[in-house]
Amino acid sequence: MRMHKKSHLEERLAACAELLTVADLTDKNMLTAAEKKDYLRVEEIFGNTNPVRVEIGCGKGKFVCETAKNHPEINFIAVEKISNVLIEACERAKEEGLKNVYFLNCAAEVLLKYFNPSSVEMIYLNFSNPLPKEGYKKQRLTHPRFLEIYRSLLRSGGRIIQKTDDRDFYLFSLESYASSGFKIIDKREDLKNNPAKDDVETEHERLFKERGKNIYRIVTEV
Repeated sequence: MRMHKKSHLEERLAACAELLTVADLTDKNMLTAAEKKDYLRVEEIFGNTNPVRVEIGCGKGKFVCETAKNHPEINFIAVEKISNVLIEACERAKEEGLKNVYFLNCAAEVLLKYFNPSSVEMIYLNFSNPLPKEGYKKQRLTHPRFLEIYRSLLRSGGRIIQKTDDRDFYLFSLESYASSGFKIIDKREDLKNNPAKDDVETEHERLFKERGKNIYRIVTEV
């Protein structure tokens, strides 16, 4: 189903400009676009040198906003390629007065354009689209081609924390991490009955649990 454009989207995005960088889409080739560096000035954005964590695919922002409130000593950059969804996350962070959350409107393929190498301590992948058809395998956010991007972003000892409700995607991700040289620190196949400390529930996660679906969680380290 096609998503309807939210009313006054451009005006709403402009009102959140201090919280947001919108990707330059002049170059439609993701590979060459990523090569044209435009690094976020993270210390200027947050006014400090605190560690940086990134959520890729932040949706409406529940996870990143709640996690940021729990960790004021951490800077969070939430990435979402769909501006129609991202605006709700931006408005939420602005309304709640969060000073340690910033947003980046771009696709995961061009993250290297905006982040200095080895500048991120943790990446969150919450309920990424599992893209179950075989032909879309390379588009999955835990495919080795994306893991190489994340490796470049993460500092030594940096981690990826992934959650999904899709068992096939969970198994695919475990294989991808192993084949790409990531160390698997922790894995859980029923997060509801085997919760992880300091874990924050996402919008989708709550719905999936109510429907009796298992939630899978993987923690990996570079």
